[in-house]
Amino acid sequence: MTKSLNSFNAKQSLEVNGKTYHYFSLIEAEKNGLPGISKLPYSLKVVLENLLRFEDGRSVTADDIRACADWLKERRSSAEISYRPARVLMQDFTGVPAVVDLAAMRDAASDLGADPQAINPQVPVDLVIDHSVMVDHFGNERAFGRNVELEYERNGERYEFLRWGQQAFDNFRVVPPGTGICHQVNLEYLAQTVWTRDEDGETIAYPDTLVGTDSHTTMVNGLSVLGWGVGGIEAEAAMLGQPISMLIPEVIGFKLTGSMVEGTTATDLVLTIVEMLRQKGVVGKFVEFYGPGLDHLTLEDQATIANMAPEYGATCGFFPIDSDTLNYLDVTGRDQDRIALVESYAKAQGMFRESGSEDPVFTDGLELDLSEVVPCISGPKRPQDRITLDAAAQTFTSVMDSEFGKAGELQKRGDVDGKDHDLGHGDVVIAAITSCTNTSNPSVLIGAGLVARKAREKGLSIKPWVKPSLAPGSQVVTDYLEKAGVQDDLDALGFNLVGYGCTTCIGNSGPLPPEISKAVQDHDLVACSVLSGNRNFEGRVNPDVQANFLASPPLVVAYALAGSLYVDLTKDPLGEDKEGNPVYLKDIWPSNAEIAALMREAVSRDMFVSRYGDVFKGDAEWQSIEIEPGQTYKWNSGSTYVQNPPYFEGMSMQPKPVEDVKGARILSLFLDSITTDHISPAGAFKKDTPAGKYLTDRQVAARDFNSYGSRRGNHEIMMRGTFANIRIKNQLAPGTEGGFSVKDGSVQPMYDVAMAYKAEDTPLVVFGGKEYGTGSSRDWAAKGTNLLGVRAVIVESFERIHRSNLVGMGVLPLQFKDGQSWQSIGIKGDEEITILGLESLHPRQDVAVQIKFADGSEKTIQTLCRIDTEDELDYFKNGGILHYVLRGLAA
Repeated sequence: MTKSLNSFNAKQSLEVNGKTYHYFSLIEAEKNGLPGISKLPYSLKVVLENLLRFEDGRSVTADDIRACADWLKERRSSAEISYRPARVLMQDFTGVPAVVDLAAMRDAASDLGADPQAINPQVPVDLVIDHSVMVDHFGNERAFGRNVELEYERNGERYEFLRWGQQAFDNFRVVPPGTGICHQVNLEYLAQTVWTRDEDGETIAYPDTLVGTDSHTTMVNGLSVLGWGVGGIEAEAAMLGQPISMLIPEVIGFKLTGSMVEGTTATDLVLTIVEMLRQKGVVGKFVEFYGPGLDHLTLEDQATIANMAPEYGATCGFFPIDSDTLNYLDVTGRDQDRIALVESYAKAQGMFRESGSEDPVFTDGLELDLSEVVPCISGPKRPQDRITLDAAAQTFTSVMDSEFGKAGELQKRGDVDGKDHDLGHGDVVIAAITSCTNTSNPSVLIGAGLVARKAREKGLSIKPWVKPSLAPGSQVVTDYLEKAGVQDDLDALGFNLVGYGCTTCIGNSGPLPPEISKAVQDHDLVACSVLSGNRNFEGRVNPDVQANFLASPPLVVAYALAGSLYVDLTKDPLGEDKEGNPVYLKDIWPSNAEIAALMREAVSRDMFVSRYGDVFKGDAEWQSIEIEPGQTYKWNSGSTYVQNPPYFEGMSMQPKPVEDVKGARILSLFLDSITTDHISPAGAFKKDTPAGKYLTDRQVAARDFNSYGSRRGNHEIMMRGTFANIRIKNQLAPGTEGGFSVKDGSVQPMYDVAMAYKAEDTPLVVFGGKEYGTGSSRDWAAKGTNLLGVRAVIVESFERIHRSNLVGMGVLPLQFKDGQSWQSIGIKGDEEITILGLESLHPRQDVAVQIKFADGSEKTIQTLCRIDTEDELDYFKNGGILHYVLRGLAA
């Protein structure tokens, strides 16, 4: 770390338990030229401390620091700052391509005559392998072991590559498969709330901060750790020592009052908050929670809310340090000296929240009385589409018409081969307790276990067409479910452990039983999933399932018992008891007191200490993976998982001047809410897709295709998977669904069209609507766009991370102005597009786009360049952020 210029005389010392720490004091900085900063939101205090500590006169100046104080005048700012997180977190879907890029950069550095070992993480990096387990086996005690075997079988090449990276790179740790979800491992073990670093004989203390290559990195904000998701591209730059360029954000204060009432869960609360904040509009903003309601939420509740920040559109959802933070650090096995430091540091900095303390100043705000939260679910396609539980059945009936056009056949059912039951619209074919959102929260998991226990006592069982699964976020969950005695009850209903990782929520739900899949397809049924996750975008969960609903873990169990979205859980029976009497949800729903009592009995510090004692070691299978050590990777040309990407081919030390885009053709016309999952799907794919054909040509059997997400280390697969989601609709090819475009009047796969234009040396553009790129922070959504030959994406609005990623891959993001859209301009898809003025580009300037229509007429519109900062402009001029960093290191 560069020694701070310390313009505001902020550097102080703090003694805790006999040890001296040095830190940059906000209290002293306020006295020495930064008036009023004690009123800043807690999250902005973290940002301000970062600037004080990294003040170097170049990337961070005294004026940058003053801009944080000036924020108080308007409660917003147009100032651009350079922010440096303490560390980087990755999961394997996004982490493998990041490590692939680092390995490729080592090769490129060597080609440029530089030292390959200069390419090394400059800050601590943790990669947690959690996105590769799939639910192939379920509903029995052998499911976990079999799924783990298949995981290693499918992912051997990837895991060998990560094992190589573990020994090749400094500052890089890997948490092996079968440990847990990265966000929960982060919350329960990796995060420290206050970080330390030894430097020049001093120990520096500062807020724990991070960026992660998964959008749900935000979960750890529940532990007062400022963090958010970035693309793999941005994360690589951060770990290579590059600051993250950002505007000082607006901070929306979300005041919580009151307390939750009987029968409601943290999931109900978070779905309510998602709906409210989506309606408010918080994209690109921090959200900070405050108010007396915080006194009635557990830290796990806070983490559940913070997790869903991508769903409500915010950069993060931050909670300040308070006594619950200290208690949680203690219960989860953190070092006692660290806990003492967190308390002393937070109080010394004015970062410790006390009940009744003065509220910070916010840009804007909204308020929720916790007592008004009611049970709810969300769906069928978006997390923000909340439905109160008492209206769920009626709402599903209406969406059968509005979303699926099935109003005339609501009760349609069809036979299932070889079974004594049929299958119909609205039947729940997947019931999954999954994902980081809820599996970090013992209250909802023990609640689910108690619902299972009471249902079992009544003699209820789940419907035979339901595929149930339990995928906890860490091994500690298994410990406390077993100690509470409810794992047996979950097992009895079919909710056996299937793996530790992100399953259904990411599309790793595994296949439906063949006869169920066949019935869905043969009878064209709208089958449903109910999952305790955070994502329910169309096409994401399972290719056979069109309607997906988010719900609390106890409600997942209830819907598995009911078997259909047509069942009104508030009025209709779930089944019959042993005497033939109807059993209702209220008969098996546990009280808050029951859940709390069992939690106190079952969750202990010893569990966390034991499970995380040797967390990087892995099981025997992980330890047995053989690697060929070395500082550069020996690429295997026969691998279908890991290949050397083409980004640095022909790269020179000096970038070529940026040229205007001339005579581009349109690859796609999209409507609103195109997600990164539409652009770069993570789930399974079939033989007849371009990616499937690529693998088939290399003698890979369809059963071994795995998923797009698992193959992100191979650009050949990912290019073919770009814009290939089975539910994406390109308006250039009306009547089609899936990754299709048009060339010369012929409808073809998007990849084939792009490659045909590439062969003709014709650039491409993509048009879209509002909220383009929502969802997971998927770097391949930008990488694939670049490799298909797309020079610019022109839309009505961008989601934050994807816009940044496009710039990071050298793709120009342009935004329509004055309410224009491609529809209002009359674009049909056969036009030629020319983009002018790129040689003299500036951040956020107007850019002229010329449109030449098929009839020869022309029109020029002004668009807003969404390269937002000077640093981003440097990346763009270099062809991308990796090229910029590589040139800097090689020089």
